[in-house]
Amino acid sequence: MPSFNDFITFEYRHEHVLEHDPEHVLEHDFDFNIQQKLTKRLPYSPPKIYDAKGDLSKRWYVYFSYRNPKDGKLTRMKNIYGNVNQYKTKRDRLALLSKYSSRLLRLLELGFNPYQDNLEKFLESKKRISAQDQKGQVVVQEKPSLQNIPVQTSSGSNQSNSVKEEEKKVIPKDMLIKNAFMDALERKTPGVKQSTIQGYTYSVNSFLDFMKKKYPKLKSIDQIDKKVAQSFMTERKKSVGAKTYNNTRINLSAVMQDMVDHDLLDTHPFEKIKNLKTQPLRHKTYKPEEVKKIFDYLKDADPILLLYVQFIAYGIFRPLEVNRLKIGDIDLVNKQVELKTKTRKRIIKRLPRILLDVLPDLSHLDSNNYLFTPTEIGGVWDASENNRRDHFSKRYKFVVKDKFKMHKDYTLYSFRHTFISFIYAELRKQHSQFAAKSLLMEITGHQTLTALDKYLRDHSIEIAEDHSHYLDNSIYGEL
Repeated sequence: MPSFNDFITFEYRHEHVLEHDPEHVLEHDFDFNIQQKLTKRLPYSPPKIYDAKGDLSKRWYVYFSYRNPKDGKLTRMKNIYGNVNQYKTKRDRLALLSKYSSRLLRLLELGFNPYQDNLEKFLESKKRISAQDQKGQVVVQEKPSLQNIPVQTSSGSNQSNSVKEEEKKVIPKDMLIKNAFMDALERKTPGVKQSTIQGYTYSVNSFLDFMKKKYPKLKSIDQIDKKVAQSFMTERKKSVGAKTYNNTRINLSAVMQDMVDHDLLDTHPFEKIKNLKTQPLRHKTYKPEEVKKIFDYLKDADPILLLYVQFIAYGIFRPLEVNRLKIGDIDLVNKQVELKTKTRKRIIKRLPRILLDVLPDLSHLDSNNYLFTPTEIGGVWDASENNRRDHFSKRYKFVVKDKFKMHKDYTLYSFRHTFISFIYAELRKQHSQFAAKSLLMEITGHQTLTALDKYLRDHSIEIAEDHSHYLDNSIYGEL
């Protein structure tokens, strides 16, 4: 059965049914509508055009409301898109939407009802026009027939034909599953970093491969429901860990949320799927004697890796922040460095004297070069952010961890935690707990005292003082 919207957006057009004088062609429908206007509230609201304030990257459409026969309240009907969003200029879109709006208003005035099957009414109107044509009262150009409209009937054979015809139904290009995902990826690319879009793309390709194998008959993006999404995630759980599983769900949720934001969907199913519980990586803190042993060894074994570690330790930087550093970010005159944090926000940090003392001469180097590369300080390195990070992580494992047979929880990141613990221990020798934390916040970059407290607890940096004297003076001391 054709939807109400089909009568408005059919490609083979039917203006000859809708645009003749209703008094002669559709007299019965017109009289009914006039009576309704005079005696009742109109059952519909006038059609309106949504043009997204001229934004061609969003979906434009016609919308209206119709009274629900159950409660008599005006209810928003499904948006009418047709082929309008295939056009790339405002003028073309407005021209087509105006046509849709005009057709819709004419249908509503003639008594067409979105809550009913209107095919019989349409064919009857067409039949009357054909009879008028034969009498010569109305001359119109012949139009294609409605033979391609899928019609739902009660007979078994006709139902079979209906299924075949339904398969032929044309789905707008931007609603095709693959197209919808590719378009969403293209829209999101400018606003996120390269590693993020790579993660999105990998997750989308995995999902599309799954859909092709498991649900080949699904074609439109709005056919992907929670059952389909959960089926994919269940399959995914069999081959990946909890962290990768959660990242896949987050990636697909972000991409499909873009479709919601651009009016392709009302909601998406991945937001309703829960993450798996994960065991966070524990970055163990080094002991002072372990730090000395590692630093002494790297002086001869790998000086570049040593300086890399010293930036993390002395500067209290994250490894990812060190990977992003370029020669031009370092201001030796003012003894500071400009860097991008994990949130991509650029901040200024003080370069401590202990780090400046080990820094080589950078004055002759190109300001656009990365500070750290595999073979030199201040060289060209054509690699992604993830690959640069992975290089030094694997290098540290091969050069240091394998050499000293260290546990997997000892990482490059551990040097940041270790030196924060050294600094905090020294601050507590001279200051109260509150004052020490306030000074430490300026060094670590934590935005709130609550966040710093959580960090200190999570990494066992803040340890309670000896409580023996409480027991000495308690009931226990009298036993």
